Amino acid sequence: MADSHSLAVAQRSLGDPAVHYPLWPPLTSGCPRTSSAEFAYPVEVDYDYERVPGELFPDSWNGDGLERWAPLLPPLLAPGLGEGGTPLVELAGNVYVKDESRNPTWSHKDRLNRCAASAAVGVGAEGIVVASSGNHGASAAAYAARAGLKCVVLASAGAPPAVESFLRAYGATVLTVPADARWPLLRRIVAEFGYHPVSNSTRTHTGHAFGAEGYKTIAYEIFADLGVPDSVFVPTGYGEVLFGVWKGFVELNRIGRTGRIPRMFSCEPAAGGPLAQAVALGRDAMQVNVGPTAAYAIDTPVGGYRGVRTVRESGGAALLVDDAEMTRAQNELCRNGLWQEFSATAGLAGFRQRAQGEEFPGPVVCIATSSGFKDQGVATGIPGATEPDWETVREAVRRA
Repeated sequence: MADSHSLAVAQRSLGDPAVHYPLWPPLTSGCPRTSSAEFAYPVEVDYDYERVPGELFPDSWNGDGLERWAPLLPPLLAPGLGEGGTPLVELAGNVYVKDESRNPTWSHKDRLNRCAASAAVGVGAEGIVVASSGNHGASAAAYAARAGLKCVVLASAGAPPAVESFLRAYGATVLTVPADARWPLLRRIVAEFGYHPVSNSTRTHTGHAFGAEGYKTIAYEIFADLGVPDSVFVPTGYGEVLFGVWKGFVELNRIGRTGRIPRMFSCEPAAGGPLAQAVALGRDAMQVNVGPTAAYAIDTPVGGYRGVRTVRESGGAALLVDDAEMTRAQNELCRNGLWQEFSATAGLAGFRQRAQGEEFPGPVVCIATSSGFKDQGVATGIPGATEPDWETVREAVRRA
């Protein structure tokens, strides 16, 4: 089970790149030296890039999961579930959709949790704890079960039925508590039981030091399938996927496999948008009030530095998309055979919005993060049985 191929050597502060920490233990509350009680800078994993084997990025790719990229990931100490290797589906007009719903628990979070569960195994934790009512909790429960770890999920009321089913099927302890109580309780569970936290525990978002590294593999796969796109549009809550994909392309450039890095576009619900506000005001991160939106998976009031840095350094932009735009994007994806969760369509919605006033000289990739089965309203409003007489059937087919 243990991975001996990782070239990870240290953790580095994003607040001050000169500040390094040992690789172990993973820092789950950001950089202690550059952060304050009000603002936390994340850390990232640093690697011995001089030793990256040339065959890691061949001219062709066999798509065999996260193990394929082990040298540029933290040690993969927890067993996997075949995560990664998701398809890149072409739409009309040189637009591609990276369909992350094909992962084991039907979302991008499996890439993160393979790395985060490995961190828990590496520190000898008995279990993991996560504050989530959606994809992250379902994925964490699956990877904990796979690794033989206990799992506590702090959920809030109103989780989608599919997610509730996932959590309980994997044997997680699910505690439904008020939303604002989840993070204080997470910290208490860590302190008293020694469980390893795999979700954020700071005032501004830092996330898990190892977890976001898993998202780099999305960039590696896009590169292997397509090369370097002009731009990547990403549904954005905390900005971890945005950062991870960008870092993956930065690494490809650093080791000489590419000559450029794509522009990264964050796509947040217009009902909130902490990253967009931080970029607009020149801040490193912000907290905002969130209004009503069906995009429950990315309607966070809390921003973080990772996403802000990604948008700035890639030359991209922070976009806000409303529910009407996401509805149109979800319908467009369905017409192309891709049923995505409402929040997962924000990337395509952002591209369609941006494309109204801008030409894109190269291919565009829109990340689609999770299955439509995860939406709140699944299995409601389904019509009853159809009478089998020919007139009824013919009329139904004619209307269609």
